[in-house]
Amino acid sequence: ERGMAALGKEVWARHQETIAGFWRVVWEYCDGIRAMGVKIYQDGMVADGPLGRRIVEDTAAAGSLNYQLVLRLLDRGACLVKTEKLDLVKREYDGLIAMTRAKTMGSRLIAVARHKLIKAILLRQRDAFIAGRIDETLEPGETGILFIGALHKVAERLAPDIEIEEIKDRRRVRDYQKLLPFHSKHRQELEELAGYLTG
Repeated sequence: ERGMAALGKEVWARHQETIAGFWRVVWEYCDGIRAMGVKIYQDGMVADGPLGRRIVEDTAAAGSLNYQLVLRLLDRGACLVKTEKLDLVKREYDGLIAMTRAKTMGSRLIAVARHKLIKAILLRQRDAFIAGRIDETLEPGETGILFIGALHKVAERLAPDIEIEEIKDRRRVRDYQKLLPFHSKHRQELEELAGYLTG
């Protein structure tokens, strides 16, 4: 509702099409690989085993295209790996919740300022932890898939012997995300980026 209010119905609808198209491309890629034994590293995943699977199933049922794809890969024989440290994810989540639950403009501004101060630090800490998890759990000759937000910089922290293949260039994903709030000034560029993300 907030996204629609901020962007307008037309831009919001186009954005939703872009998101769906992006995930269609990712699904097609993943459908073309052999999933048996592939290790799945998911942004925000603080558990594996039965609890991790339940988190994936619940989030997929709530409509997440990302988690629906993860569930599909698990059903095809992939293995979910605990990717994140709970306290780091919780601290970031708590900051987001504080912003959305603030009752006054003053308390909202304070929550936003606090979140901005710790966001970059938390992101670096999370990236270091994720890279460490990949390094310690991905054996030579194994394949892993990392589903991660575009603001993360995990790839730079991975061991040099890990070969990386991006489905879509995360810098261009980030560019799309940065320009979206300013859509009226960047229509052409946004259209080009949307075409790239969905093609």
